[in-house]
Amino acid sequence: MDHLSKDTIAAIATPAGKGGIGVVRVSGPLVAELAVKVLGKLPEPRNATFSNFCDSDGQAIDHGISLYFPGPHSFTGEDVLELQGHGGPVVIDLLLQRTLELGARIANPGEFSLRAFLNDKIDLAQAEAIADLIDSSSRQAAKGAINSLQGEFSARVKQLDKKVVALRLFIEAAIDFPEEEIDFLQDDRIKLSIEEIVKELTACLGQTKQGAVLNDGISLVLAGKPNAGKSSLMNALCGKDTAIVTDHAGTTRDVLTEKILMDGIPINLFDTAGLRKTENPVEKEGVKRALIETGRADIVLLLVDVSDCREGWREEVDGLLSIIEGQGTVVVLLNKTDLLAQPLTEKEILVAADTHWSVLQISAKTQDGIELLKARIKKIVGYVDASEGVVLARRRHIRALEKASEAMERGREQLVTYMAGEILAEELKIAHESLCEITGEFTSDDLLGEIFSSFCIGK
Repeated sequence: MDHLSKDTIAAIATPAGKGGIGVVRVSGPLVAELAVKVLGKLPEPRNATFSNFCDSDGQAIDHGISLYFPGPHSFTGEDVLELQGHGGPVVIDLLLQRTLELGARIANPGEFSLRAFLNDKIDLAQAEAIADLIDSSSRQAAKGAINSLQGEFSARVKQLDKKVVALRLFIEAAIDFPEEEIDFLQDDRIKLSIEEIVKELTACLGQTKQGAVLNDGISLVLAGKPNAGKSSLMNALCGKDTAIVTDHAGTTRDVLTEKILMDGIPINLFDTAGLRKTENPVEKEGVKRALIETGRADIVLLLVDVSDCREGWREEVDGLLSIIEGQGTVVVLLNKTDLLAQPLTEKEILVAADTHWSVLQISAKTQDGIELLKARIKKIVGYVDASEGVVLARRRHIRALEKASEAMERGREQLVTYMAGEILAEELKIAHESLCEITGEFTSDDLLGEIFSSFCIGK
């Protein structure tokens, strides 16, 4: 990627369409020369300067504010120029074309942030936080992204890695210099250090999983037989009449999708066709699509009309579970309790301890039990409603922390059970490399390309 820093790049840094202000951002070695030709002079560093933006004939394309940031004291670490003019698409494009005439090229997606990373202005987790902040769908997600951008997550990971490296250096030194007679295999401090790192990794992993929930959201699928109340529950969760509700079974034929926020958690909510055998080709396709969605859901809310089968609801659940495939958590909802003379007793809804599903009684129509359902969903995903200290994270961060944690666990086993110092050192190396993947200190070019390609052009 060394060739990237030799080019001067330019891009429109404001959204497409008309607006009060349009910004063209330029970064690279030609910035100072380009500024003189466009503005007539090099602006004073880090001062907003009113300027005319001129074409090759010296005629004004537009006028506005110019900002010049000499490297390395800039976002990218290179010379940076921002031209802030009027936000008309034609005008701002003419200004961009002028920078291209003077030797710049169009920036690749995320290339400004990539250069900031390559020039050690930010680490990889902070770079990802820029894109996550732009894409934030809730206040909690935005707060978490800001915390990550400010380096809170990176600092915690680096502190963990520092402890891993210190332990690894001690063990490898003891192995390489046996004449020093350092019997680390019998040293309880080594075991305690490993246990401390494992404990901190577990805590960091829990925080990261919550951050990933805020970032990615969860897939929540409503499933069940026709007329079980799925559409009514969708409307209750959405707070509006999204799905058509009738007493006629089979009203929902296709998968209905809605994006909602549940106490700050982004939810992709799916209402599916009723699960039953049918010869109707349209309804049959709806059932097929319903099974596809339940197969890839994070959580399946399996609705049962308890007013229709109070005594046999377990058999109905068993029948439905036999045709649903997937690894998601299942919550059985005994719906329409408003139609019962008395709700089910605890004994009636008691389920075996070895089942992979839990039970709640609700009424989607009266919304009785909906708050308990929301609390159950938050518990399943491990979400705690607290903005302080929360950071936004990605699935790759979770995988890296899990890999590091697994390596530390294996290392502890090698120490305690087999007294194998060399293998312990190798597991510490794996843990170190896994943690470095998060901040980008040990990252392949392929992964960098995948991460930054998801950014908008002007970033």
